[in-house]
Amino acid sequence: MTLLAGCGASSHKLLTARPAVVTKPRCAYRAGWQRLANQIAADVYCPGWLPDPLTSQIGGTGNNINIVSPDRSYLESFIWQDTDTPGVSGLLHVILRGYPARTKIPTCLGGVNDTTPVPCFAAPHGQVSENGIRATLYTVNQDADAWHLLLLWHHSGGLYTVSEHLDPPLDYHGVVSYLKRELASLVLIAPTRRT
Repeated sequence: MTLLAGCGASSHKLLTARPAVVTKPRCAYRAGWQRLANQIAADVYCPGWLPDPLTSQIGGTGNNINIVSPDRSYLESFIWQDTDTPGVSGLLHVILRGYPARTKIPTCLGGVNDTTPVPCFAAPHGQVSENGIRATLYTVNQDADAWHLLLLWHHSGGLYTVSEHLDPPLDYHGVVSYLKRELASLVLIAPTRRT
């Protein structure tokens, strides 16, 4: 791209504009996510950014759920809660899921005493595009994602999600902002072997 120097100047000196530098997302704890991809023999998404003090380390301090189901779906949960500051509460909870062999939204039970099957992710509220991913925002979610806002997308014949708890210190717009940043930071990790 070239630009002319000086508005109204008699000189027509050309300047070359430098393109903006875009940093590529980076997975800080790649080894754990690579093990997960190898275990399920499918792609997984490692978050390059989670809100401080959370990290994306599988097996790390804030990783309270690390589950792989027989159908190769996985759930990775990262949580922090402030219980030490009097009169102040704070909760940060991010969940990443992958269903490598399905594109349909799974079903969950309606509640503790309700065995009616309901969609685990419901009430779509528009779409978000970041990092080459086009995701749908869901606002009514079940199971571990209850009280979360959730982004859902499809990749290579599978369904993937990232969700965040709607709770102080974040309001609705804050959670959506964090979800967009998390989506933009995702790093796709392919298995080193597939079944």
